[in-house]
Amino acid sequence: MKCYICDQSGKDSPAVAVCIICGMALCRDHAIREELPMCEKVYQGLAPTCRPLPLSMPRFVCEPCRAAMQQANTA
Repeated sequence: MKCYICDQSGKDSPAVAVCIICGMALCRDHAIREELPMCEKVYQGLAPTCRPLPLSMPRFVCEPCRAAMQQANTA
């Protein structure tokens, strides 16, 4: 499988990851590794709260999906 972004620009780069959101194949240069924090719901009082867990979950995303996810944080 080849990197979709490289293929669009005429390059031939092997894919090493797949975007967890859109499924785009990505090479090392275009794969963005992020850590997704994990938490456990704890029921205390009226509403559940989130207690952070020590391990996070790795995920790979492409630049277009990352930009779409972060647009709410920049507005």
